[in-house]
Amino acid sequence: MGLLIIAMCATLTLTGANLAAPQVLRRMTAIVSSNMTQADMSEIIRLMFILLAIYILRVLFRYVSNFMAHKAAWRLVQDLRQRVYDHIQSFSMGFFHSRQTGDLMSRVVNDTATFELLYAHIIPEMVTNVVTIIGVSVILLTINARLALLTCVPLPFIVASGWVFTRKVQPKFKVMQRSLADLNSQLHDNFNGIMEIQAFNQQKRESVNVRDRLTAFTRNMLSALNLSAVFHPGVEFLTSMGTVIVVGAGGYLALQNQLDVSDIIGFLLYLSLFYAPVAGIAVLLENFSQALAGAERVLEILDTPAGIVDEPDAVPLPPAKGEIRFENVSFAYDETPVLKNISFTAEPGKMIALVGPTGVGKTTTVQLAARFYEPDSGSIYIDGHDLKHVRLESLRSQIAMVLQDTFLFTGTIEENIAYANPGAPYEDILAAARAARIHDDIMRMPEAYKTQVGERGVKFSGGQKQRIAIARAILRKSPILILDEATASVDAETELLIQRAINDLAGSRTIIAIAHRLSTVRKADRIIVLEDGIISEQGKHEELINRDGAYRKLNMIQNAG
Repeated sequence: MGLLIIAMCATLTLTGANLAAPQVLRRMTAIVSSNMTQADMSEIIRLMFILLAIYILRVLFRYVSNFMAHKAAWRLVQDLRQRVYDHIQSFSMGFFHSRQTGDLMSRVVNDTATFELLYAHIIPEMVTNVVTIIGVSVILLTINARLALLTCVPLPFIVASGWVFTRKVQPKFKVMQRSLADLNSQLHDNFNGIMEIQAFNQQKRESVNVRDRLTAFTRNMLSALNLSAVFHPGVEFLTSMGTVIVVGAGGYLALQNQLDVSDIIGFLLYLSLFYAPVAGIAVLLENFSQALAGAERVLEILDTPAGIVDEPDAVPLPPAKGEIRFENVSFAYDETPVLKNISFTAEPGKMIALVGPTGVGKTTTVQLAARFYEPDSGSIYIDGHDLKHVRLESLRSQIAMVLQDTFLFTGTIEENIAYANPGAPYEDILAAARAARIHDDIMRMPEAYKTQVGERGVKFSGGQKQRIAIARAILRKSPILILDEATASVDAETELLIQRAINDLAGSRTIIAIAHRLSTVRKADRIIVLEDGIISEQGKHEELINRDGAYRKLNMIQNAG
């Protein structure tokens, strides 16, 4: 705010200098048009230096005004981008299921940038224009009131056209911002899926998709600019009519000896100062419409309530032993039931396995335990603490997760393993990598732990990424470990390495493992079989094999394969 105040003060001083310059020129014209004497020449020289000082001040204060306004504006945009990003980061997973990444990126980067227009251009220039119009009007009235009033004849037409223009152009800028977000979304998806695009020879198809979105953006942009192309020349014509009126009426008054030549010159000089801000307001209306379109998209995000927030009475979760208890938990995605009144308990230090066909709610179950979603009914407890009354940060600090779709961040292997524990000693990172059976693979790489991962870990195999993710989870040293399909996309040898890593962790923490491959969970303390959102059976591997149930059928199918 301080920077903006400095910019506004500089702007007002600049406006004062602009108003003073024609007065000096008017005085010089009056001297030159009369019978000059040596004293008059001295006065001319004095006025010349005054004019030079005014022009120097204009340069200085224009710099201060522009730089401080832009500095204030871009700092605002920086803070706003941070707020939008932080707010998006607080949403539940359900929010991201219905949003495109490119659209969210566009709101954080492109839409927030329109606030720079507001702070660095619209507000300072609007103040300048209003002050200039008022100042010039007062001066013109002192020169000749009748001529000043004639100058104002075009103003009602300019105001009316500006109101109509704003009403018409603002919806077009909103459509333009949306089409830009669609373009960003398409580009984001295509760059992430470039391997699939090339593998299936779909380059031409995706090129057409991008071209369609580029065409839509250009069409919407030109639609808005078409209105501008009509509006701005119209305003220029109306302002020029004011000049025509002044020239005609001023000439008549001069003929009647009711107006001096110096006053006519001063009037014309001030007239340019009068109509320039009037025309400038027309430009500001266009900028304001564009800024408002972006601002509405930003405020839409900021006004969206966070999906999962701490209750007012929430307390930190004490250091957990690791008991997890589900009591009659139900959950639905968009009114489609996924879990129906499921209840089970994972005892501290024990390994629980969730198995069953795809889509029965296994991943949803562990995501509920980490409060990525809230259950529709029922309760989830850790060491007897209802998760609804536990602070989210303290809960997740005691849970480590290895997801099926392993995500590695751009950076080194060392940084990725230490992601959840950035201050971990190097020796602990090595120990976690050894425990995850990935250390030997890393040491065979040219730069070992300093090897760059690349975007999304494309340089590594699925098994290597999974074991790096397991090392990351181990290094966190959380009492609860969640493994979501940790061996889903690996070969038999890598699966064996991951199984050994999991077995080594058994007993030291509570483990909930989701698995399609039953070989991964044979040694689990309890296996829970989910079917159609309910628990159909549970027990140890040997117990379930001896029953004629869903687990035995799954085992037979896998062994037959």
